[in-house]
Amino acid sequence: MADYFFDSYAIVELLQGNPNYAKYINEPIVITLFNLVEIYWVALREYGEKKANEIYEVYRPSIIDISDEVIKKAIKFREKHKKRDLSYADSIGYIYAIENNLIFLTGDKEFENMKKVEFVK
Repeated sequence: MADYFFDSYAIVELLQGNPNYAKYINEPIVITLFNLVEIYWVALREYGEKKANEIYEVYRPSIIDISDEVIKKAIKFREKHKKRDLSYADSIGYIYAIENNLIFLTGDKEFENMKKVEFVK
């Protein structure tokens, strides 16, 4: 059973070998399709198409389904915290984590000091 929801930030840090994320390397990964899109975007820019496609395939099985209810709550959450300039993907992932008793793993400064967040730089 997973304990964490991996924000795109966390996956990118894992890919880049950030030692602060080493302890999460064997954790089951839970992401949304929206996170995979962000991960692919970064991988394409950083590593090129061939490696980006490989990374995409590695993380594709980690995608979970998002209910309509989570999407609606996430958009309301994003609106409520609009001064934080949260992305749709981050808002959806965070609300999914809360609703499923997972810890939102990220280094995104917008989530620092929020409940149910493990903030790692």
